[in-house]
Amino acid sequence: MSTHKAGFVNIIGNPNVGKSTLMNAFIGEKLSIITSKAQTTRHRIFGIVNGDDFQVVISDTPGVIKPAYELQKSMMEFVRSAFDDADVLLYMVEVGEKALKDESFFKKLENSKVPVLLLLNKIDKSDQETLESQVDYWKEALPKAEIYPISALENFNVEVVFSRIVELLPESPPFYPKDQITDKPERFFVNEAIREKILLNYKKEIPYAVEVETEEFLEDEDIIRIRSVIMVERETQKGIIIGHKGAAIKKVGIQAREDLEKFFGKQVHLEMYVKVNKNWRSDQRQLRRFGYDQK
Repeated sequence: MSTHKAGFVNIIGNPNVGKSTLMNAFIGEKLSIITSKAQTTRHRIFGIVNGDDFQVVISDTPGVIKPAYELQKSMMEFVRSAFDDADVLLYMVEVGEKALKDESFFKKLENSKVPVLLLLNKIDKSDQETLESQVDYWKEALPKAEIYPISALENFNVEVVFSRIVELLPESPPFYPKDQITDKPERFFVNEAIREKILLNYKKEIPYAVEVETEEFLEDEDIIRIRSVIMVERETQKGIIIGHKGAAIKKVGIQAREDLEKFFGKQVHLEMYVKVNKNWRSDQRQLRRFGYDQK
């Protein structure tokens, strides 16, 4: 009888090193937001890759930062929990980077009891000499880690890393049904699709002051009707989100709807409203409501 392997593979790294791009490359679905802005991923998102004899549960985590307010503290709790339940840890760095932005996380990697694969990402932007010196640097910094130069964006070496992950997994029955690709509900992906377009279309503080909540998700045979609320912290931000004669929010709506129609494979009717929710990023009660507080 053939054995089945299953386990949790958690991706750790600084903001913007390509964690979400890698997760989406593994899964073949756009589960994690990808933008060039820092702190894009706020939650811990599980993506599930199934084979006949394996199930890999991959976790994308927020980029490691020194937290400045309650929301960021909650984000770092998600990272901390990723160390606790991993069967394999993927530590992702980009060429030229030297350490995590929080020394305590780096210590955890050094002392890890589970295998650590160090993924040296964005090698398509580097030359051979730089790459070799980086590999030498990391061999010394994390001697127990296996080092893989990759390009998540160009899909270079991604298959090799994935095969190694499967080799390292413990024998176990699957944790989730085999047809499932994520642990998150549909509304979560609606919120993330809208939030991604806000990150892409607005500058400065605006995207970081925004939270999206989907109040209605009604699915018929050929259409999904969605009503979502975009929350901001101040009246001035509300005006910026809506834009002149509603042009800015309309653009976000069109872009989010296109992505959601691809994701769900059917027509989507999307309504969005903007609401002021003062200082939600520093309010424990609000953070719990939005699924950030892990306690």
